[in-house]
Amino acid sequence: MGNEKIENVRPKGLGVRHAQTFLLFLAMLFAFSMRVNMSMAIVDMTNPEREEHFDWSHSVQSMILSSFFWGYIILQLPAGELARHVGGKILMTIAVSVNSLLSLLMPLAAKHGGWQLVCACRVLQGLTQGFVYPTMHHLVSQWIPLEENGLLATIIYAGAQLGIAFQLIISGFIAAAWGWQAIFYTNAVLGLSWTVAYVLLGSASPEQSEIISNEELKYIQRSLGRVDNQKCQPAPWSKIVTCLPLWAAVISHCGQNWGFFTLMTEMPTYMAKVLGVNLKNNGVLSSLPYLAMFLLSFPMGMMTDIILGHGWISTSNTRRLFNTIGLWGPAIALLGLSYTPEGNTLLAVIMLTLSVGVNAGQYAGYMLVIIDLAPNFSGSMMGISNFFANIISIIAPLVCGFIVQDETDPAEWRKVFFLASGVYFITNLFFLIFMTSKKQPWNEHEKETDIEMKSPK
Repeated sequence: MGNEKIENVRPKGLGVRHAQTFLLFLAMLFAFSMRVNMSMAIVDMTNPEREEHFDWSHSVQSMILSSFFWGYIILQLPAGELARHVGGKILMTIAVSVNSLLSLLMPLAAKHGGWQLVCACRVLQGLTQGFVYPTMHHLVSQWIPLEENGLLATIIYAGAQLGIAFQLIISGFIAAAWGWQAIFYTNAVLGLSWTVAYVLLGSASPEQSEIISNEELKYIQRSLGRVDNQKCQPAPWSKIVTCLPLWAAVISHCGQNWGFFTLMTEMPTYMAKVLGVNLKNNGVLSSLPYLAMFLLSFPMGMMTDIILGHGWISTSNTRRLFNTIGLWGPAIALLGLSYTPEGNTLLAVIMLTLSVGVNAGQYAGYMLVIIDLAPNFSGSMMGISNFFANIISIIAPLVCGFIVQDETDPAEWRKVFFLASGVYFITNLFFLIFMTSKKQPWNEHEKETDIEMKSPK
């Protein structure tokens, strides 16, 4: 194993893999900006004080906000397979460009087609964003060497949190200066600019890149145990769906989504009704938890690479450690939040920021386990995981609405926080017991298994 590390010397300086990392980071940032822009814009779109506003009831607004997820779930399962067959670059380009064009058309859709056409646009946005996570997992498995997986993969996925924070912070200022329409136009221009850059500079894999050096190409191939001219293998679905470590990652993903979406959708109401602070009207304050998650993701990603580079603990135990930080950390912070005294807004915001911030550990936890198990099929496996996790993200707020009958009663909110904390705890416990990061034998084609691929990490 020592000889293998000496042979595979990391090229000095920045390489094409770092350029791809930056482009994919921006893809996540702009995709998530467009995912949440309606949450901010609809406040202004329905404001009677605005010259151009819409008299939409609360139920219609809820339908518009949820319509994105109707489309989002549909393509999760086929997206990973599509990425393997047509390449991640095409799908990622389609996802961001179509979302950008629909953002550009959204003000016209609202003016001439009413809420029905707005819903249709949001469903289409969700449909094409269904490609994002499975395709991104496939691209990460193609581009990111194992030695740099912790930091570079974390940078890419952290773009999502920065996208949410970015949108929450600037939307209010944009709407105040140029009207709510400018929120959609800004997103559209940024997304289309990224599309042009990615078409020119992006690549589905190192093998298909025209600008990568031979030294960097060989470094990535040796690290990932890949050979030239890989054939697209048929997915061994029976092996995938019976892989217990994969289901440990899926269940952990579901637990993370339960807690995360409970917080994301219900926190403004809790802060307004119980603590007397309306976060929806304070974009900077509401973006703090996501900024904390974004910033904390980098040291966690770096620590992953340092721990594995020095061989302090195994890959599997490293994933366990960071997943535990990412799920049990928020579980503890939620218990603290549930007992925050009425009127103590500062402590509540600190606990809320902690509960979302330390959630960054997930990026170096179950997210990377899905790649560890079978890099060749990571997109398909991420599709399975994201499919179930996003069903949970729809169910969690509904359960919260069922539990909380009186929004001003702290005791009822405590039940919501206890439930989320319990889900975080149990799902991570399952992950700790049943996960592994060992590459599965069915990752390689039986007839073309390479000696280098079989060598231990």
